[in-house]
This record gives sequence, structure tokens and C-alpha cells, in this order.
Amino acid sequence: RGIPREPGAHWTEPGCQSCTCQGGRVLCDALSCSVPCSHPLPTPAGGCCPTCTGCLHEGVARAEGDVFSPSDGNCTVCVCLAGNVSCLSPECPPGSCPSPSPSDCCSCTPEKCHFRGRTYAHGAQFSLDGDDCTTCVCQGGEVECSFTPCPMLDCPQHQRHLGPGQCCSICRDPPAPAGCFLDDNGVEFPVGQIWSPGDPCELCICQADGSVSCQRTDCVETCPYPIRIPGQCCPDCSAGCTYMGRIFSNNETFPSALDPCLSCICLVR
Repeated sequence: RGIPREPGAHWTEPGCQSCTCQGGRVLCDALSCSVPCSHPLPTPAGGCCPTCTGCLHEGVARAEGDVFSPSDGNCTVCVCLAGNVSCLSPECPPGSCPSPSPSDCCSCTPEKCHFRGRTYAHGAQFSLDGDDCTTCVCQGGEVECSFTPCPMLDCPQHQRHLGPGQCCSICRDPPAPAGCFLDDNGVEFPVGQIWSPGDPCELCICQADGSVSCQRTDCVETCPYPIRIPGQCCPDCSAGCTYMGRIFSNNETFPSALDPCLSCICLVR
């Protein structure tokens, strides 16, 4: 093919032919592949021999180091190592087992529980005789008992009640309020009582649920010289006038404190 070859040289021609140069002649034969693995990958494109850099198992190519289960292995685990597939099956305990297997790898029967003269199947729940507050369960031949869990209560401790024969406490409704108790001065007002907490412009009432509702009074009547009566919320514009610290009745005439030649009169309008 126009290429010189040294005597004894070996090379591969297209078509997977193995050739050698002997005594000036070229001898060719089909390439013989030596595959040192049990599950080689098919011959790659442009190659002549299968490769052991992975595994071909049940028609599926597996990469080096892959761990997998065969389609009908039933919990068998296989691994691909250097073109070889090695598989391991689980060892099942003989006879009974502590609990049923989560899969069908092993067929076994969980042990029953013999407790106080009775036999219970695995997983059975039951209560002790005369004690409904204790729940027991059979687990692989052993009986475990615990108190029945109670729900969380959202009421204060003094409103919780445990009745005869009950396992868990319940919340009782608080007693209806008899009035309104004020913590600041220790006075209790009956329902419907109206009072002023110290400000004559604010009135409070004791509600039926024991709460206190207060409301302020808005003064709408105004005049320039009203009379302010102690303990009264709004100034009085109908009783007379307050001028320079003195109180004058309606239509009363008096000299001005600023100018003795001026005469003033209190007029209610």
C-alpha cells in the first residue's frame, strides 16, 4: 500500500485484519480478540474488540463501579468491576423475624406476643384490663405499654378538669363575671354601673362580660367668659360670666378692672 514495513513488523489494517512482514511478504489474518472479562461492552465505533471499561448486563450498559439490581433479582445487588458483574443475595433469617420486612426479600412470620394469658398478633394494639388510659402494642414478640397521649389544652391550669374515669383533662368554661374588678384601686363595680374614673369628661360602664367601656364627652358649647364649676366636665355659658377671676351673674353691671371709667355688663347669649 506504498508504506515500507520493517521485517517482523505487526500492524492492523482496516476491517480488523492483523498483518505482519515476513521475508518480504505481507501475511494478514483476522484479528483475534482476547477479552479478559465476563460482561464486556460491545466493540466501540472504529474499534475491533469489545472493551472491559464497563459492563453489558441484560442488554443494559453499566459504567465502571455501577451498583444495580437485576430485573428478576428480588433484592439481589450487583456491581460492575472491570467488565465483570458480581451479584450478592441477602441472607434471610430462618423462621420468625422481629418485624415484617418492608420488601419481599425474605419471607418470614413476625413473632406473636403472649401477654397475661392472651396471644396477640404482631402490630396489634390493646388496652390493659380495667385501665383504658394505657395502650399496649405487640412488636416482634415483645409488648410495649404507654399512657394514652392527651391533647394539648389552651386553657389555664385552674380551668382544667379531670372527670371520673377519664384519662385526659378537659377545659371547663370560666364562670360568668359578676362585675368589673379594677386592679388599680381594688373597686368592683356591678354590671351596668356607670362612673367617672377621675376625669369629669370621661364616663365608664361595666359590661355584662366583665369588661369596662369608657367614652369621653366632647364640649360643643363655647363662650369667651364661661363659668367653670368644679366636678363638671364642660364650662357653663348660661349661669353667668367669669371676668378677671370674679364671677358675675347674667345682666350684672360692674366697672372694668382695667379702666374705672368703663362699665361692663355680663350678657348670656
